[in-house]
Amino acid sequence: MRRILGPVMQNAFVVDDLEQAIAHWTQVMRVGPFFRFDHIGFRNLMFRGQPAPPIDLTVAIAYWGDLQIELIRQHDASPSIYREFALARGAGLHHMGVMSNALDADLAELALLGVKPVLQGSAAGMRFAYVETDHHPGGMIELIDASAGARAFFAQMRAAALEWDGREPVRTPQ
Repeated sequence: MRRILGPVMQNAFVVDDLEQAIAHWTQVMRVGPFFRFDHIGFRNLMFRGQPAPPIDLTVAIAYWGDLQIELIRQHDASPSIYREFALARGAGLHHMGVMSNALDADLAELALLGVKPVLQGSAAGMRFAYVETDHHPGGMIELIDASAGARAFFAQMRAAALEWDGREPVRTPQ
């Protein structure tokens, strides 16, 4: 059977305290460095099929081998999948990310199976769509458009992880 989606390349966690989560991952798990993106500027957000207001969100991303670890902290009460998760479950594994070489085609194929986008838009020039696959806890999937820019962006973070010596555990992307 042909798979619609590529392999999981990201595990993303909603966290209560971003600094504490980064400290755990860098000091205990020895994963880093984390690239921190404060107050992300989302564009064209659609939440449950309706235009959505901006979400005040900060994320930190690092690589653990080939697996990207994303830590997510929402700062406001805007409606979102992150807020829903935090209210229902607190902190924990929120979603798994996959790269998509054809985001619109993948969404169309998933729609034929009854799987709809829950949140979609763009940030930092990268398109994304979270799909309604969380019927089982921690099962939500994020499709990340595999543009050349996204691949290069992630490759820089992965390269930093390969060379990381434990110093400068949190970095601001340039």
